[in-house]
Amino acid sequence: MTLSGIVIAEFDEEWTVKFQLIKQVLNSSLNDLIIGIEHVGSTSVQGLGGKPILDIDIVIENYDGFPQVVKELELIGYYHQKEWSFQGREAFGRKDNTTPWDGKGTQWVEHHLYVCNKYSKELARHIAFRDYLRSNPQAISEYETIKMKLVNTAKERTSYTEGKSEFINNVLRKLMD
Repeated sequence: MTLSGIVIAEFDEEWTVKFQLIKQVLNSSLNDLIIGIEHVGSTSVQGLGGKPILDIDIVIENYDGFPQVVKELELIGYYHQKEWSFQGREAFGRKDNTTPWDGKGTQWVEHHLYVCNKYSKELARHIAFRDYLRSNPQAISEYETIKMKLVNTAKERTSYTEGKSEFINNVLRKLMD
């Protein structure tokens, strides 16, 4: 265990498989209410180590249909976490490790679920950073080195997250300006 309590795992091909399985359950519950589901974060980048927690962005057209999305997500075990949400990104927690409920009692990998409208700056940031890393092996190596250093020196999760921010923000400035 590290000072921060964060564990960085080597990239696991299963992360992609597990994302696809969760995506199927979400799609079958939300189908016409959404326009896409994106796997973002470190687990979505081939070859990049990360916390073994999937980050998933559900993309909606606009917020007119958001109340119905919330209702449908509640039916499969998620709950809206308003305190973790901000403009352009609504966070959802899981009632238990079988969420999303698929009727089979499947034990799912830990994951963070967000709902973003298609014009969300946060969604654009997630996609831009993911795609940049996917196409830049040198950036993957640099980012992973930063994360490994932080996991051994950060005293808590907040300082780990803040420590990654400089690298992430530098990349995003190049991509989004």
